[in-house]
Amino acid sequence: MQMISSHSNQQLQPNKRLRAVMEPVIPELSQLMAESPGTLSLAQGMVSWHPPANVYLELQKALINPNQEINRYGPVQGDPALIEAIKQKLKHQNGLDLTESTVLVTAGSNMAFRAIAEVLCDPNDEVILPLPYYFNHVMAIQMAGGVPIPVDAGVIPDPEQIAAAITSRTRAVVTVSPNNPSGVVFPKTVLIAINELCAKNGLLHISDEAYEDFVLGDEPHWSPGAQPGASNHTISLYSFSKGYGMAGWRLGYMAAPRCWQQALAKVQDTVLICPPRLLQKAAVIALKDGPNWVQQQVRQLRPRHQLMQERFGEQKDRPWRFLHSPNGAFYGLLEVDCDLDGDSLMRQLIKRDRVATVGGRSFGFDRNRCVLRISVGMLEGEDLKQAFDRLEQGLATAVQ
Repeated sequence: MQMISSHSNQQLQPNKRLRAVMEPVIPELSQLMAESPGTLSLAQGMVSWHPPANVYLELQKALINPNQEINRYGPVQGDPALIEAIKQKLKHQNGLDLTESTVLVTAGSNMAFRAIAEVLCDPNDEVILPLPYYFNHVMAIQMAGGVPIPVDAGVIPDPEQIAAAITSRTRAVVTVSPNNPSGVVFPKTVLIAINELCAKNGLLHISDEAYEDFVLGDEPHWSPGAQPGASNHTISLYSFSKGYGMAGWRLGYMAAPRCWQQALAKVQDTVLICPPRLLQKAAVIALKDGPNWVQQQVRQLRPRHQLMQERFGEQKDRPWRFLHSPNGAFYGLLEVDCDLDGDSLMRQLIKRDRVATVGGRSFGFDRNRCVLRISVGMLEGEDLKQAFDRLEQGLATAVQ
């Protein structure tokens, strides 16, 4: 039998645009941890609690008494009951005026951002990302053919430095508050200034608020979409993954300018067709339990967050420090005075000390700075103390 041969293996390769997309760090972390049994993870961007009990009861009821509705395709933007529950939440909890907005339910806020990037970016269009950035935002922009523009404007971004980075190709500015990876809540004055900057320059302000419920200091969370007149140029992203402990359920939502509705629906119809209808029923129940339930869970983080501050906060005799004192989400960014870059130290800590963190290159830090993200979302009690002991020992060895 004659063998069929290809003229070039190049024909079998992924396209050049996808090959240029940055590599995600989480799969590498998972592999490293699998090769180092007993590793304690300060890397996971998840919480330790489960969804409200009523969510499970609603799922059980729907499965025991199934109807045709959950088995059939639904509206591309999401089922009416969930859309209405989300609108009420956005109006009363976030202060958004939705008269000029559309609401879309997505497979997590990551998919919401991916859809926005697809609609927003023509080839080589630019999107400004204040450093440190969230790596999946960079990847989504690159996949859409856009160009992520990192701007070192400070952990709390300086609007003037963002303004200086705007060019004729700029389409949007992204903010993440409370911030992943720094764990910092941006002041309202800063978010207002960025929002007004976007309005003045005809840009979109993409406000990622996945950690809106995680405020652990005196600075309150504020939604830029609540600013009067902001609905025409602001997209607000939210998630059930964090506050409701539903990371694996893949449910999120956005509020976007109404003029974007048709274009976003094209992406949604192509990628998802409609959000999973069974899970939408669960989300309605989760929202009914509301912010009071979530805040009860977030209180679990306070002792963990305090311990993180006590163990790794600024001390004159330690060659590591937080880039900024974290006061939200469940993260902190440690800068370490050593010769390794953050990713190399991340690998060393797992292999030698059996504690996992996330290296700073994934958040935009170059090889000249050794930065690690640590999370207190999952571990608690003695496991958290032991993980901190291992991390402290590993850092002390690295700086010798």
